Amino acid sequence: MPEDGGKKRRLLFSRKQLCIPYGVFLVLFVIFPLLLICYYAFTDKGTGAFTFGNFIRFFSDTTAITTLLISLLIALVTTVLCILIAYPVAYILSRMRASKSYILVMLFVMPMWINFVLRAMALRELLDLVGLLGRSDFLNYVNSVIGMVYDFLPFMVLPLYSTLIKMDRSLEEAAADLGASRARVFLKVTLPLSVPGIVSGAMMVFLPVMSCYVVTDTFGARMVMIIGKLIENQFAEGGNWNFGSAIALIMLLIMFITMLLTGGFKEEKIRGSAL
Repeated sequence: MPEDGGKKRRLLFSRKQLCIPYGVFLVLFVIFPLLLICYYAFTDKGTGAFTFGNFIRFFSDTTAITTLLISLLIALVTTVLCILIAYPVAYILSRMRASKSYILVMLFVMPMWINFVLRAMALRELLDLVGLLGRSDFLNYVNSVIGMVYDFLPFMVLPLYSTLIKMDRSLEEAAADLGASRARVFLKVTLPLSVPGIVSGAMMVFLPVMSCYVVTDTFGARMVMIIGKLIENQFAEGGNWNFGSAIALIMLLIMFITMLLTGGFKEEKIRGSAL
């Protein structure tokens, strides 16, 4: 028996020892692959010499730049649509009784348990039944966006619901007592306080969509090229790991900048709402 019952029992392993497996995993599957990508990105395919040629090639290639812009546009449209659809859903769920809202939230979560490709193929069959597949290049892009929204909508609903349900209702009640209309309460109180959920959901949607070429291949009849598909082509078909690694680093840089901007925006909004 321990001498002092108030003292915690000594753990079999220390905290540092418990972190070792995670550290090994981080080194093997995150840091090492990233270093390998950096090596290929800054070396020439033929000679192996240090070069910026892969990056120069990307920014001088009209097709690559167009693909990047299309990827950003699809990601932006998908994110906006997810916000417009998910916000009313999350708002209604947060106003319901907990027993009912939890069940409905589970209905949104359950599709995430199904394989990503299977969900995409199921929706593709539905679009094919109504004759929307392969009609035109424009419809290929529209179908790709529909597929993205369908697959990533739960990633927007959950952060919004989590933020709205934790919101202090007394702030809304105080604004209403001071004579503010429901619309004004929503615009001046509810919406600003829910910005962290919007930003978190937007990051969980915008960043993956840029590289999710499985959806564009499924719904766009392999005619919609996004940056993820361009990278895959360089590694799998073109055999140019150097150029593919350079594109991957550019994409990582874009994602990092996006995270910094959205993180700063969220911090500013939180301070503003607190004031």
